[in-house]
Amino acid sequence: MSNKKLHIVSLGCTKNLVDTEVMMGRLKSFELTDASEEADVIIVNTCGFIDAAKEESINTVLNLDASRRDDSLLVMAGCLSERYKEQLSQELKEVDIFTGVGDYERIDELLAEKQSRFTEEVYLIDGAERVVTGSTYHAYVKLSEGCNQTCSFCAIPSFKGKLHSRTLDSVAAEVEKLVEQGYYDFSFVSQDSSSYLWDRGVRDGLIHLIRRIELIDGVRSARILYLYPTTTSMKLLETIAASKTFHNYFDMPIQHIDDEMLRIMHRGAGREQTLRLLRYMRSLPGSFVRTSFIVGHPGETEDAFREMCDFAERFGFDRINVFAYSNEEGTAAFDMPQIGDDVIAERAEILGEIAREAKLASLRKEIGTEITLVIDGPSEEHEYLLSARKLLWAPEIDGEIYVNDREIEEELSFGTPYRAKVTDLVGDVLTATVTGHA
Repeated sequence: MSNKKLHIVSLGCTKNLVDTEVMMGRLKSFELTDASEEADVIIVNTCGFIDAAKEESINTVLNLDASRRDDSLLVMAGCLSERYKEQLSQELKEVDIFTGVGDYERIDELLAEKQSRFTEEVYLIDGAERVVTGSTYHAYVKLSEGCNQTCSFCAIPSFKGKLHSRTLDSVAAEVEKLVEQGYYDFSFVSQDSSSYLWDRGVRDGLIHLIRRIELIDGVRSARILYLYPTTTSMKLLETIAASKTFHNYFDMPIQHIDDEMLRIMHRGAGREQTLRLLRYMRSLPGSFVRTSFIVGHPGETEDAFREMCDFAERFGFDRINVFAYSNEEGTAAFDMPQIGDDVIAERAEILGEIAREAKLASLRKEIGTEITLVIDGPSEEHEYLLSARKLLWAPEIDGEIYVNDREIEEELSFGTPYRAKVTDLVGDVLTATVTGHA
């Protein structure tokens, strides 16, 4: 087994990435290869959230099949495989092994048996060994699987089921293990992080999480991704604000701001409650507020869309994700009268431009400030630039900073936090001078 080669592709969200890293941990005897045509085993961890993601997953599988060796094994895992298991098993003859979202830690058994398997129970990491990818200092930590929300546009509960939270001990043990391996920056993720532990009878489970993680020596920096308006309390926000470990980083996908649209979308929280939370987040020192909007959901009038655009322009979000509505079977919105694709595309473009301007306005405010950043490696832009990110920011999604100068004599090292002064904005990328150790 030791000389066998593995090519693995993780599509979709960071929660999928964690599951992919668990599979890599189970297959450590394989040699990883970027050349899929050389691999003995090819695994695609798919995304089945919206049409674009489904299409990307299918295309990735077919493209890898076209170039692989005849004696290799092609495995399709993850959300898309789970959601359409009967259909895909019948139609995708190119795939050798199908598995869903419950057997990541048994991937070695599936390969040995060369058979498909879909375990009914949801998979929760509990002591699983992971191979963390993409960073020497940052890791994602998954809090739960499934979701108890009933958003009209979302199919996730239909194939991932109700909320299943990991125990606090399990999460803390994983973080402790990662700290021992040199990781000090963590992003806690799930479908609905602010509902963490609700299924175990604990309200405000994130408050318990924050207090527990703060006790772990070596955790320098943390943030929570995906807060939901109805399960985010003011007490939770105040706990984050008081924490010396967790950043004032608030990622709350509100999806809309028009009251009627929030009702149609089954969000559970109206405009007033949503605004109260957002305004408090925005008022906190050094806060960073990220959100998502969906355009073109059934029932969205021109007036409702305009209200969303006006709000997105005025509020002062640091980052905005814009999603074009995707009509998904198994959702409450599937049989509602649909808005035309042309209108949805036009609205996505209009709000997308507002999102770009919001990001630029947020970046301009950084010029002249002192920040803590971490250098990730050489920049792809130029050999004399280093690629870094503000430690507050989430990796990959919030942007890049070019380090183009330093005031300290020693060579700068990757993965080390530094103090830096932001000097300029070039396009949509900040430049900075390192001034010392953080």
